[in-house]
Amino acid sequence: MSKEMEFDANEEKLKTLRVSSLDEEEDDNEAQVDEIDDPDLSTDEDEEGEVHPVTLGFVEKLKNKWSLLRHYFPSKAGGTPAWLDPINLPSEKSSLCDFCSEPLQFLLQVYGPLTEESTFHHESTFHRALFVFMCPSMACLLRDQHEQWKRHPEKPCRSVKVFRCQLPQTNSFYSGKPPSEDGTEQPLTAGAKLCNWCGTWKGDKVCSSCRKARYCSGKHQAAHWRSGHRLACTRLQTSLEMSESAASNSLWPQYEITIEDECEFENEMSDSEYSNILVSGNRVDESVRSLMDDFAGDDDKRSWASFQERISRAPEQVLRYCRSAKAKALWPVHSGRPSRSDIPACNYCGGTRCFEFQVLPQLLYYFGVQNDVDSLDWATIVVYTCEASCKGDEGYKEEFAWVQLVSQSAP
Repeated sequence: MSKEMEFDANEEKLKTLRVSSLDEEEDDNEAQVDEIDDPDLSTDEDEEGEVHPVTLGFVEKLKNKWSLLRHYFPSKAGGTPAWLDPINLPSEKSSLCDFCSEPLQFLLQVYGPLTEESTFHHESTFHRALFVFMCPSMACLLRDQHEQWKRHPEKPCRSVKVFRCQLPQTNSFYSGKPPSEDGTEQPLTAGAKLCNWCGTWKGDKVCSSCRKARYCSGKHQAAHWRSGHRLACTRLQTSLEMSESAASNSLWPQYEITIEDECEFENEMSDSEYSNILVSGNRVDESVRSLMDDFAGDDDKRSWASFQERISRAPEQVLRYCRSAKAKALWPVHSGRPSRSDIPACNYCGGTRCFEFQVLPQLLYYFGVQNDVDSLDWATIVVYTCEASCKGDEGYKEEFAWVQLVSQSAP
């Protein structure tokens, strides 16, 4: 790619990402077992091995509101998505939790273009972004745990969904030149009308009274009506415009995701710093020892200790990004890891999926999720994407997420 097309140093890092062996401590013998697709693969002990570079993601409060607009190709968490393809959004069915049928909530998005010549479809992946959505209900996530272990289900049911979108350099939505850094840049085309309640999904339904407010679902229309739209509806009948800001007060707070190479955080932490690491659910007042006592076996305790040691290099990280066919996740818990055959093939080309990134529970701390019995919590969310990053007619292709909880074992 020519120098003038290098948007900035952070994006350049993402374009050249090569992943860590997220179970970075496997030896050659274990790798051979992996090829056999042993269903007990996930219980093999990690051993010391080669460590590959990982890119870490951190959340920061917005410095400029315009920096998270879609034509600046952001990585972000919370708020509403900056859709890469602003027209051909996921279908209404795809936007719903498969358990409670509520529209999914936006968790985060990662801008990860693939521009190397070695990439299968590098011309179509000049712009590339991955979007993660989930139901905020812990009850649905627990049901999701059972469903994700079903190999090749006829109708997968999930409360966590991932969508991949990619575009060539020349497209109908954005200029082929890097955007200006002063907030004056504008996209070439307008996007689809979005739901006025969640600001996330396509607003295909219109308020029958004012004909201005749009909704992705009847549930969001009812929520908006109860929150005050019934009072504003009459005024909107004579108003020219409806506010495009999401009216919902239940969205997670919005942050920009910035990236750093993990190798920049090699200094060891002191014992006092280590004891205050953000742990699962980011409850700073919980100690590592009490969590380790919850685990049933020594394997889980060793895995948790290894996970904590690695995370302690940069305890505020919320994301670990690497993309390689041989990359694996850094698992907090030894039990409940998927084997190779638990990761389904790409729904579109039939090719294999590889690890791309994982979301850490630290994010819940920044989202202000409370430490209640029924509060949303996870140990890690691991995202697998089509190794070929296949292209096709779909604006957004659904990928696969594996969610691991703190106390979890394979059924």
